[in-house]
Amino acid sequence: MRRIVGIAAALVLTLAACGDMPPSTVFVMEVTREVTREVTREVVVTATSALVSGAIPVVSPTPTAAPRQSPTPVATPTPDVFPTPVIGQVFVAEQVFQGGRMFWLQPVNQIWVLTFEGGKNVWQVYQDSFEEGMPERDPTIVPPPGFYQPERGFGKLWRENPMLRDVLGWATTEELGYNTRYEYHAGGFVDENNVYVPASGYHVLENLIREEYHFIEGAWTWELKNSP
Repeated sequence: MRRIVGIAAALVLTLAACGDMPPSTVFVMEVTREVTREVTREVVVTATSALVSGAIPVVSPTPTAAPRQSPTPVATPTPDVFPTPVIGQVFVAEQVFQGGRMFWLQPVNQIWVLTFEGGKNVWQVYQDSFEEGMPERDPTIVPPPGFYQPERGFGKLWRENPMLRDVLGWATTEELGYNTRYEYHAGGFVDENNVYVPASGYHVLENLIREEYHFIEGAWTWELKNSP
């Protein structure tokens, strides 16, 4: 198996996880991973800012012929405390299956599985348990012509979860690694005291052909928002 090391630039992002991980995890992306094939493309990263201008309007003096009045005090606008969306670039690996697809997200070392079950788009999150030195594939498993056995982290998860394997079926593409756009949009609201009350948000991930997937926290579903 040809391997190309995909290296992602360091970037602090916020991702919501499940399982034993806390609801919000801050991480720095500076990890490498070997994948079957790496595809390079240019991604423009948009920086965002949570700063809000709050200048007090200037009160013009009244004409000298009229009696002078004290200007009416103007309150400073309250800063917006709602979290600014996190936008950046992450390194992922992707593989398409007969019944869904898998994404591996380097910063959190997680495998996000997208399946179709009971007429519903189901999003599942697994910690990648593959370690270097483990078998990358099972030579006794032979896919039909035109299909692939997933390898490394994808393959380990696929082989060790028969129910998941039945839903996904065979891989229809090789595993590809690339840098792509990622966003996180917090949920919740700001109450009458200007205090942010957090709630489930959603993640946005763009795949290799620029399809935009939304991952909805709480509901654990996914949506395809656009397809080029």
